[in-house]
Amino acid sequence: GAHPKEIVFTSGGSESNNFAIKGVAFGLRERGNHLITTQVEHASVLETYRFLETHGFQVTYLGVDRHGLIDLEELKGAITDSTILVSVMFASNETGVIMPIREIAEIVKEKGVIFHIDAIQAVGKIDINLNSLPVDLLSLSSHKLYGPKGVGALFIRDGVKLRALIHGGG
Repeated sequence: GAHPKEIVFTSGGSESNNFAIKGVAFGLRERGNHLITTQVEHASVLETYRFLETHGFQVTYLGVDRHGLIDLEELKGAITDSTILVSVMFASNETGVIMPIREIAEIVKEKGVIFHIDAIQAVGKIDINLNSLPVDLLSLSSHKLYGPKGVGALFIRDGVKLRALIHGGG
């Protein structure tokens, strides 16, 4: 459900996650400095958020219940006027828990916040149609789809602007 111009190839899922998170954070810094994620994200997400905290960003790390799911009311309460990004893993690589992405997306989009999902464990296993799933950014990795290691992609919805990670190219 994505248009070719909405896909950027990367060296893998970690680069896709870094590009999405840092690209939004530094690109929208004038609009706000608050970011939201969960405590159960992949290291490429958690370490990126920790890095951003050293650059003046405030991060809320949502907990999960005994089933591994975030509390949607806690998410609603965590979003402030300075929130610019929410990142949530679609499916856990450790537990197999599948987050209620559509419900999370509705909350996030209602507040006008950019929504990124790490779908590395979900793509190819869960039906994802980006024409109907209201996410702005989606990270994936080819080796989870029986492709080669060292290849990933980032879906960037048309109209979402990211600050570049690498300078000096096109």
